[in-house]
Amino acid sequence: MDFSGKVALITGGGGDIGRASALAFAARGAKVVVVDLDEDAGKASAELVRRRGGEARFVRADVSRAADVRGYVQASVDAYGTIDCFFNNAGTEGGIASTQDYDEEMFDRVIGVNLKGAFLGLRHVLPVMLQQGAGTIVTSASITAVFGGPGMPAYVASKHGVLGLTKAAAADVARFGIRINAVCPGPVEGRMMRSLEAQRNPADPAALAAAVRAGIPTGRYTTAEEVANAVLYFCSPLSGNVTGTHLMLDGGRSGTGGAPSP
Repeated sequence: MDFSGKVALITGGGGDIGRASALAFAARGAKVVVVDLDEDAGKASAELVRRRGGEARFVRADVSRAADVRGYVQASVDAYGTIDCFFNNAGTEGGIASTQDYDEEMFDRVIGVNLKGAFLGLRHVLPVMLQQGAGTIVTSASITAVFGGPGMPAYVASKHGVLGLTKAAAADVARFGIRINAVCPGPVEGRMMRSLEAQRNPADPAALAAAVRAGIPTGRYTTAEEVANAVLYFCSPLSGNVTGTHLMLDGGRSGTGGAPSP
């Protein structure tokens, strides 16, 4: 998978999966644009790419705001003239509460970042790719895009929406040289799982983590690097005629009937 001369735009680039993807793209020759609302985390990802010999820029943006999305797209085009690969990755887990008790403002924020943010990314990146006549896009869905799960109504709803949006957008542009697919990770080692473990079992988050791992056939969480590998596959010629689909990265959990909640 050689991305020499290509430009990869990554939202949520300051997080575990975004950072691993930025490093993976850069290691294979791509110039990287890292987008994140967390300026410190986003700048750290871009700096890490540069330390390893790659080229990266950081753009601060709230992906739920159209003006910010237009800004990161324009910054990418201004810097490099093209967007070849777009990892539409920014997301937030929100709080843990049953549907009947879920906070409305929290619901709006999760939907705004995870679903509206994904839509806005597609809305403003696709015209660039259509003008180019080529491009690949990967959205960050989740195992919860296919299955339900207790205590996360906003997150589950948003990821179901992301998967549907991926399929609709892929159908819109399939004949124009643009492919769009989704990655659907199960629990991924990193900050988000630490947050969910602590919310679900504040007294003993490690016990919750052990119980979740016990329900995964491989006995472990997926790594951010493994998700990044799938993203690069979807963006490479190796997946040449693959579009409008998704890949589960959950250690066999969904395929063997395990409970899917993160």
